[in-house]
Amino acid sequence: MLQLDGNQLTIVQVCSVARENRSAVALAPVARSAMQSSRALIDRLAAGDDPIYAVNTGVGLLANVRIPREDLDRLQRNVIRSHAAGVGEPLAREVVRAMMLIRANVLAKGFSGIRPLVAEQLCGLLNRGVTPVVPSQGSVGASGDLAPLAHIALVLIGEGEAEWDGVTMPGGEALARAGLAPIDLHPKEGISLINGTQAMLAIGCLELEAAHVLAESADVIAALTLDALRGTPRAFDPRIQAARPHPGQAASAERLRRLFEGSEIRQSHLGCGRVQDAYSLRCIPQVHGAVGDALAEAERVFAIEVNSATDNPLVFGDEILSGGNFHGEPLAFQLDFLAVALAALAGISERRIDRLVNPALNEGLPPFLAGRAGLESGLMMVQVTAAALVAENRVLAHPASTGSITTSGNKEDFVSMGMTSALKLQPIVRNTRSVLAIEALAAARALDLLAPLKTSPVLEEVRARVRSVSPPLEADRPLYKDIAALSKLIGAGALIADSA
Repeated sequence: MLQLDGNQLTIVQVCSVARENRSAVALAPVARSAMQSSRALIDRLAAGDDPIYAVNTGVGLLANVRIPREDLDRLQRNVIRSHAAGVGEPLAREVVRAMMLIRANVLAKGFSGIRPLVAEQLCGLLNRGVTPVVPSQGSVGASGDLAPLAHIALVLIGEGEAEWDGVTMPGGEALARAGLAPIDLHPKEGISLINGTQAMLAIGCLELEAAHVLAESADVIAALTLDALRGTPRAFDPRIQAARPHPGQAASAERLRRLFEGSEIRQSHLGCGRVQDAYSLRCIPQVHGAVGDALAEAERVFAIEVNSATDNPLVFGDEILSGGNFHGEPLAFQLDFLAVALAALAGISERRIDRLVNPALNEGLPPFLAGRAGLESGLMMVQVTAAALVAENRVLAHPASTGSITTSGNKEDFVSMGMTSALKLQPIVRNTRSVLAIEALAAARALDLLAPLKTSPVLEEVRARVRSVSPPLEADRPLYKDIAALSKLIGAGALIADSA
C-alpha cells in the first residue's frame, strides 16, 4: 500500500504506479487529518458573506461576480464542465494515471480545503483501473493544466469518458463497473481538482525516467563506436575531468574508461600516429555529461513539484490566501532544457554514425560498412534516417516556455506553455532512442568487420545483446525491424552494461 501524505512521493513511485493497471494507493491518516482541518475553514467561509475566490465568486476574470449561497455546489460542477475543453489525441494511460496519483498526493497536503473523499476518489480510480480519457491539447500551463485535469474531474462526478478493462465508455458507466460511485462536489472542490501542474509533470516524470536510460545507454553505445573507429580513450583521463569538474562529465568519463578495459582493438593500435579524435569521439564526456547534468537538475525540480501544493487559493490555518503556485514555469523551463539536451545527445550520436559509414571518415572500414560496396549499399540509408530524426528534434527543441499567449480576458496575462514543452519532449525521446539504436546497429557491424580482434569483455557482452535482436549483416536487407527491435532493447535498459 502506497500511502499519500503530500510530502514523500517519489518520481520512481509515480512511474511505477503509472505503469501498473491497478495499484494499492490510499491517503495516509495524517493527510486525512490535515484535509479535514482545512476543510472546516472552507465550510465556515462558504457560510459567510466575505468574497472568497472560487468558493463564492466566479473564476478567472469573473472573480468579481458573487455567487449566491444556494448555487455554490453548482459553481463547482460548472467549473469542471466548462474547463473540460481539451482537443487532440488522448494522453496515454500511464500519463493519466501519473496525473491522478500526483494530484491525489498534492491534495493530501491539506492546503486545498477539500474533503478527503475527493482525493480518495482519485485513489479509487487508480486502484480499480479506471482511466479517464484526457485530450492532450488545451493547456497553456498557468492556472495549471486546467483542461486536462478537468477531464479527469469529469469522471469523478460521473461524466466524461473513461477506459475500464480495455474498453472506453461513459465515465459514469466506468465508475459503476468498477464498483465506484460519482461524488458531489462541495465549495472549493471543483477548482481544487483543476488548479495544478500535474499533466506536464506526469509527462515530465515518465520521460525523465526514459531519458536517464537513454543517457546511460548512450555512453555504452558511444564506447562501441569509439573502439570500432579505433579511437583513443586517453581523452577520458581523470586528470582532464578534474580540471573541469562538472559531475556529469566526470561520471561519463569514468564509465567510458571502465568500458574500454581489456579491449584487444585498443591494444592493436597503441602505436598509431593519430594525435586526436574528432569531437564526436573526444568530447563524449563533455557532451554526454552535460546531458546528465541537465537530467539531474530536472529530477531535482520534478521531485519538489510532486510534493508541492499547486492549488489556488490555499488554506493556512485560519487564513486563505490567493497566489500563483499553479504556474508551470519551473517545469516548463526544465522540460525545454530536457528537449535541448536530448536533441544534442541524438545529434552527437548521428555524427558518430556518419563517421562509421562515411568512406571519407571511417579509415580501414568499407564504404557504408557494406560487404560488397556498390552492389550493396550497406548502412547508407540508416544514417539518412538518423539525420532526419535529428532534424526533427531540432525543430521540436525550440523552447515553448518563451511563447506566452495571454488568456482569460487578460487576467492570465503571462503563461508558461509547459504542457506544450511536455508534449514535444515525447517525440524527442522516441527519436533519440531510434538514433541511438541506429548507432548501436552501425557500431556492431563495424566491430564485426574488425574480427578476429575483439573489443573489451564488457562491450562484447553488449554486442551480443545487440546481436540477439539484430543478426549480423550478411547482405543488404530491410533494416527497419532491426532499428525497432534495438530501440525497444534500449528503452528497456538492456544495453546498459552491467559494469558501467
